Amino acid sequence: MGVPKHVFRNLWNGTAIVSNKVALYLRVSTDGQTTDNQRIELESVARQRGWDIVAQYDDNGVSGAKGRQHRKQFDAMIKAATRGEFDMIAAWSVDRLGRSLQDLVSFLNELQSVGCDLYLHQQALDTSTPAGRAMFGMCGVFAEFERSMIQERVKSGLQRARAKGTVLGRPRVSASKRQSLMKAYKEVGTVRGAARLAKVPVATASRIIKEETA
Repeated sequence: MGVPKHVFRNLWNGTAIVSNKVALYLRVSTDGQTTDNQRIELESVARQRGWDIVAQYDDNGVSGAKGRQHRKQFDAMIKAATRGEFDMIAAWSVDRLGRSLQDLVSFLNELQSVGCDLYLHQQALDTSTPAGRAMFGMCGVFAEFERSMIQERVKSGLQRARAKGTVLGRPRVSASKRQSLMKAYKEVGTVRGAARLAKVPVATASRIIKEETA
């Protein structure tokens, strides 16, 4: 009978000792957010459980909808797991890992093939157990469902806005306003000064001037 994952035998007395090398995976979708809260909570769990945090992988400002090739730290973590550098990956929640069910299942299968388990704090999930592996699949379903619902709400909102005659996208600038802006820019030589004279937002002025001088 094989020794369970995370356990090895002490040669001196035959007792089982739990191996507890853990890597943390942290991710937020935008640069304006921070992974500090995720890290602090997972470090607290690690202390309580006696885990040894040997690595931390942090994808800042990367959407979970993006694939592995766009999440450099996620990719590096999987490669390190393949090399056997840790026994478990701990993340704040299933949606930190990704929003595609197919990608999540592929990720779990890859971890299982190299004997690395997964802990998800918000779901209290540990894939070293059969129940945990089953629950992981269900979490992936709900994560994908949540993303689909968000997309549907956004589409519905855009349709309602169009039906009311709302113009979507960047505000349009008339040809005469563009001419006035460029004339002002030639006179003062600065984007901010030209924007003030032409009475348009600085960001809009910068975009138009770039377009006209390209």
